[in-house]
Amino acid sequence: MSSQEVSGHKIVVSSGKRKTSVAVATIKPGKGRVWVNNVPLEVIPIELAKNKILEPLLLIGDLRNAIDVKVRVRGGGWMSQAEASRIAIARGIVEYFGLEEIKRVYKDYDRHMLSGDPRQTEPEKWGRISARRRWQKSYR
Repeated sequence: MSSQEVSGHKIVVSSGKRKTSVAVATIKPGKGRVWVNNVPLEVIPIELAKNKILEPLLLIGDLRNAIDVKVRVRGGGWMSQAEASRIAIARGIVEYFGLEEIKRVYKDYDRHMLSGDPRQTEPEKWGRISARRRWQKSYR
């Protein structure tokens, strides 16, 4: 995470990862708008992913109307991208406001909002169709 002053305004850049998705969130002063890959959040068709991305903003209450968030996310599926975006936004908000109370609220709500989720998909084994599936036998 990096924080810098540009023409009197504080700008925070933070990142989040989930499986193979990587999200980079830029947080700056604004009116509470959120963009994901240069698309307004209201336009995203998948409601579950939209709610996941909005969670960190809903938990901070009226403070969300003081910032604008732009997220760039690549890799993985749509839910993995939503989780990575959520982590990046939460980390950026904690850095932007610098309040210990916000950090505590996030940890009480979901501990993976700041630390990430360590689970990964199991790799496929050689000679098999998937990670655990084996060939069927028909002679028993």
